[in-house]
Amino acid sequence: MFLYKKAYLIFTLSIFLVSIFSCKSKHAATEKQIVEDPAKMDDKVNENIKAVLRYAIENNGKINDSIKLSSTAVVDSFYHKNNYKNIWSKNEVWEPLADSLYNFIEGSEAYGLFPSDYHYKDLLTLKTMLSEDSLAKTDANVWTKAELMLSDAFMQISKHLKQGRLLPDSISLSANTTLTNDFFIKNLNTVIENKSLTPFFNTLEPKHKGYVELKKGIKKFVDSMDRKIYTYVIYPNKDSIAFIKNLQKRLQESGSLDPAIKHVDSAHIANAVKKFQKHKGIKADGKITSSLVRSLNASDAEKFKRIAINIDRYKQLPDHLPVKYIWVNLPAYYMRVVENDTIVFESKVIVGKPATRTPTLNSEITDMVTYPRWTIPNSIIKKDILPAMKRDPGYLARKGFHLVDLKGETVDPYSVNWAKYTKGIPYKIVQGSGDDNALGILKFNFNNPYSVYLHDTNQRYLFKNAVRALSHGCVRVQEWEKLAFYIAENDSINQKPGNSPGYNADSIKTWLANKERKKIIVKNRIPLSIRYFTCEGKNGKIVFYDDIYGEDKTLREKYFAGK
Repeated sequence: MFLYKKAYLIFTLSIFLVSIFSCKSKHAATEKQIVEDPAKMDDKVNENIKAVLRYAIENNGKINDSIKLSSTAVVDSFYHKNNYKNIWSKNEVWEPLADSLYNFIEGSEAYGLFPSDYHYKDLLTLKTMLSEDSLAKTDANVWTKAELMLSDAFMQISKHLKQGRLLPDSISLSANTTLTNDFFIKNLNTVIENKSLTPFFNTLEPKHKGYVELKKGIKKFVDSMDRKIYTYVIYPNKDSIAFIKNLQKRLQESGSLDPAIKHVDSAHIANAVKKFQKHKGIKADGKITSSLVRSLNASDAEKFKRIAINIDRYKQLPDHLPVKYIWVNLPAYYMRVVENDTIVFESKVIVGKPATRTPTLNSEITDMVTYPRWTIPNSIIKKDILPAMKRDPGYLARKGFHLVDLKGETVDPYSVNWAKYTKGIPYKIVQGSGDDNALGILKFNFNNPYSVYLHDTNQRYLFKNAVRALSHGCVRVQEWEKLAFYIAENDSINQKPGNSPGYNADSIKTWLANKERKKIIVKNRIPLSIRYFTCEGKNGKIVFYDDIYGEDKTLREKYFAGK
């Protein structure tokens, strides 16, 4: 009797579990649901949409084992407000709008987007199935999956075109930092009503000239793109074994290392590196450096990820830039003065070394100083000057620096016990004004928490270098004189009646000629943006710049590692 009851209990439990599984599978859009009458298909799809979305909400966006929605909440909200009616098909026939969205996804690389983010492969499979398999056309689950993926894709594309994929940047924050459900729902309803997709998507994109120029070059890049996926080498890498393994594989992929070699040693690696370097036309020293790894990783697939990163950086800018502004692009080593979307003039710049990088920021020029003094920042004192003073207190005199106490009085460096200081010193170190001053003969001040500024330099020969990440963080400007005169002219043109700015270009020339130290207050402050863009469009092509601070590398590994 006991065994009978036990068997009955097991049987009942099995039936219960099967029923739960069947119900779950049904809601997960896994079983076929054949509808013989095409006129009844939409009703069944509507019924399924509600059930599958309920399942997706409870299962982290999954609608079955292979398909996961990215915008589950907003998709559910849209269908809830539209009584769960299907919009992309009607009675087993694609709507033209569905074809438009599918075609947009297929060609979305031209926008710096990845088709894989929008269910491209799954939609391709369903589209092929529905066109070639007559039985599939009668399956309500197939149409339900297509319906939800298309709506989810629309929401994601809208977000990526408007806001991008990177987390909001507090420095270059756009005014539209939060996109509500209403934003997406209104957009989709607008597209359905107007029966027009791509023109609407184009309205979501930034209008900045730099964005437009970069986007122009993408299609040509994509059309000639080598789509082979090469091993990505992470360097530096805490896992040295994984690093060597990936490096070896990457060198084999490039043809620099023979895959037939069973036991690869350091000599094999060094020779393979030299072979790769020779092929790339760079110094063949066999050394493993950051520069070498960047070259190994510079495949077209990786370059496209850099394009995607930079296209999204434009989406973090305000919708409208000022009429006049100063734009410094750190990786490109240039400064531009822009007026009414036109470059007034451009200058080479020297920016911070990777160890003392120049910060990205928004500010405005507040004043200019002729023949400035340089008060050395504590960061430089701690890292460079204090160790030198411990070795030789005569270091300051040789550099033309003065040691000053908090009262402003000069202190003899030989009277200080430098050995007792490790993190800083209770003094200021100042370099007097003059032609040998590190700031040159003119400095441009702007409010910022980093103690950096734009300035001339006493090492003007360095502007000849191709790589100009050489400073302690400030930006050295080759055309500093043009910038000063532009600011002076702007102050003169925009002066209020009866309120003279008190200086002009001739005044600046006179003060410089007489080597006078003058602080010039700028009446009409010109906005300044220091940015980090590692590629841009020029004449229909994309120009890439060195990722000097590794920002692209960090973002690539955070957002696009699986692409």
